[in-house]
Amino acid sequence: MLKKTMLFVVALVLSFSLFLPSAFATPPVTPSKATSQSQLNGLTVKSEGAMTGYSRDKFPHWISQGGGCDTRQVVLKRDADSYSGNCPVTSGSWYSYYDGVTFTDPSDLDIDHIVPLAEAWRSGASSWSTAQREAFANDLSGSQLIAVSASSNRSKGDQDPSTWQPPRAGAKCGYAKWWISTKSKWNLSLQSSEKTALQGMLNSCVY
Repeated sequence: MLKKTMLFVVALVLSFSLFLPSAFATPPVTPSKATSQSQLNGLTVKSEGAMTGYSRDKFPHWISQGGGCDTRQVVLKRDADSYSGNCPVTSGSWYSYYDGVTFTDPSDLDIDHIVPLAEAWRSGASSWSTAQREAFANDLSGSQLIAVSASSNRSKGDQDPSTWQPPRAGAKCGYAKWWISTKSKWNLSLQSSEKTALQGMLNSCVY
């Protein structure tokens, strides 16, 4: 009986690994499936606002984080398996969670805003102060920033999960959790198609 229980636990852990973020290149907050479901249920569903007045400059990003480092450099160091150089980071090893590719040159990486700045603008950030938008764009304590391949980030652009999801199947659970967590933390709305897509992705999570 004990042996069967141990085998079950091992199988369960292995199945979790298909849906959990890698040990590296992930934001610091990944809620449980139950927490994410509660957060998703609590989000306001409404049509997106207009892009009138939007500019990336209204979200000051990659600000100084002290010690000569800006937000980009902090995330590069946080998400690296290993790295050389302080700020700037000059080389290292990074696993791109979205597409499962490993990189050694930091110039091949983008720091993705899980919820893109333009998406945030359409979802409520247009009414924020510049200070609020700066805090959102440089949020190191939540689920909002991750180092990924430049190609995957640029493929995503400002799309929400109804039109773009990570190409690596095993990344969808974590991505949905991070998206939901970010929108919940920052009290951003979502549209109906976005919620449907997120629910489908969340259903793929083991826990």
